[in-house]
Amino acid sequence: MVGKRLELIKEVVPWAARIAVLSTAEAPSRTQVKWAEKAASALGVKLIVVELRDGDYDHAFAAMVAERAEALFVVASVILSTDHQRVIQLAAKHRLPAIYDWREHAQSGGLMAYGGSVPGFTRRAAVYVDRIFKGASPADLPVERATTFELAINLKTAKKLGLTIPQSLLVRADEIIQ
Repeated sequence: MVGKRLELIKEVVPWAARIAVLSTAEAPSRTQVKWAEKAASALGVKLIVVELRDGDYDHAFAAMVAERAEALFVVASVILSTDHQRVIQLAAKHRLPAIYDWREHAQSGGLMAYGGSVPGFTRRAAVYVDRIFKGASPADLPVERATTFELAINLKTAKKLGLTIPQSLLVRADEIIQ
């Protein structure tokens, strides 16, 4: 997923040689940063890793701007998802084309999102709850990963940023927000 998100933002901003990664101190965020570093070398881009500290988004975005980031990759994180409106506002303010993990982020004004489906996860969780209520031991239930992914593109945001989304990307999108 991390590599695919980097590919997608690079496809929209092909001139981007410096991509900021907004991360947190959470272990899953750090793992995603490691994956992003591997994918970045294959794409020929330099990553600017900015870890959010003490909820200081202004400082994090100031660091991205100081490092001349040309695009933004937001790691999948509970903290960043909870504060997604703030992240979207600051990305717009600093004119950073950004990719997020949930479709809802693009629906809220983010440029694009690629990830699993929140309703899909909710349905799967309901199946697990049902199985537990019927006596299954949680320890015996298999771990599942997302098998379907959604690409959402916000054309209104693209227009504000002066970006043209490639037709090849638009035809692959699950949702295009006008």
